[in-house]
Amino acid sequence: MAMTTKAVRGLHFLPLEERFIPAILLIEKESNGAPWSERSFRNEINHPYGVFYVALIGDEVVGYAGEWLVVDEAHVTTVAVAPHHRRKGIGHALTVELLKTAKERDMACSTLEVRAGNEPAIELYKALGYVETARRKAYYPDNQEDALVMWLHDLQAWSPPQQP
Repeated sequence: MAMTTKAVRGLHFLPLEERFIPAILLIEKESNGAPWSERSFRNEINHPYGVFYVALIGDEVVGYAGEWLVVDEAHVTTVAVAPHHRRKGIGHALTVELLKTAKERDMACSTLEVRAGNEPAIELYKALGYVETARRKAYYPDNQEDALVMWLHDLQAWSPPQQP
C-alpha cells in the first residue's frame, strides 16, 4: 500500500522491493562516501526487524530511508535523497514516516548517527525532536569523519511537526 505526503506533489512511499534497488544504488553512490553494497539493500527487503521505505514521484525513485526496530528502540539506519531533489522536504517526510511507523509499533525512542559535517541533516533531525547525545570519533571509514549520535526520547509522546 502506497503512503502519500504533501511535501512534494506526487510524492509517495512504498516498501523496498527488488525493482527499486538499481535506482537506490545510484542515489547511494551520489550520497554516501562509504556507500552500502547492493547486498546490504537486498538484505533490507525481508529484514525481520527492518522497515524500509522508498520515496517516489510518479515512477522515479527520489529517496529512501530505513530503520531497525529492536526491543523498544527504532534505530534509523539510512536516509538519502537524490541530489536534484534535496531541500524539498523529502528527507523530512521519509523520516517522519519512519517515526510514525516506529510509534505505531510501540517503540519508546529513536536513535541515529549522522556525519558531524552534514548540517542539513542535523537541522532536519533537530527539527524532528532529536538531540545530540554523543560523538563517535572517526566513525565513517571513507574520511574518518566523526558521527554525532542523536536520540529522540519518548517517541510515544512525539507528534510529527509541520512540513518545512
